[in-house]
Amino acid sequence: MAASPPTCDFGAPAPDFRLTDTDGHAHSRDSLRGPGGLLVMFICNHCPYVVAIAPKLARDGAALQALGIGVAAICSNDAAAYPQDSFQNMGPFARRYGFRFPYLHDPDQSVARAFGAVCTPDFFGYGADTGLQYRGRFDDSGRQASDTARRDLFDAMSAVARTGSGPRDQVPSIGCSIKWVA
Repeated sequence: MAASPPTCDFGAPAPDFRLTDTDGHAHSRDSLRGPGGLLVMFICNHCPYVVAIAPKLARDGAALQALGIGVAAICSNDAAAYPQDSFQNMGPFARRYGFRFPYLHDPDQSVARAFGAVCTPDFFGYGADTGLQYRGRFDDSGRQASDTARRDLFDAMSAVARTGSGPRDQVPSIGCSIKWVA
């Protein structure tokens, strides 16, 4: 079922967290934050919206890291009900698409709840002061893989790295609802 998050609450602080990546390393909000800001993406392995943009997530994640933005993806889905999203399957997914940013596991879903994540993908872009500046879509391609789509997330986070501020007009992301533990 498709879900869409609320609009950006400019300046809202990034919740702190400590999660493990697919290589067994622990990361926190502050260890991930770059001098230009922080991008936290809630994704999963099975969502068709995520799969459609996964190669572009890798491309834009690396480009944003080069601009000083810290980047991380988090999987919070109920792995018992959705085994494709298990911790064991996250590493192969990240390698398949060439992620150069940590792919973190949120087994108790507390981090997704703290952020107010709604769907996969759901993007939270913060300035260097960890105030929210972007809560919009990745691009305008939806579930279709498109190399000509407007790069909303990349453009917004590039502006955050340069100016500290995101665009005032943002189009919400759309994706599969997070699969909450019952």
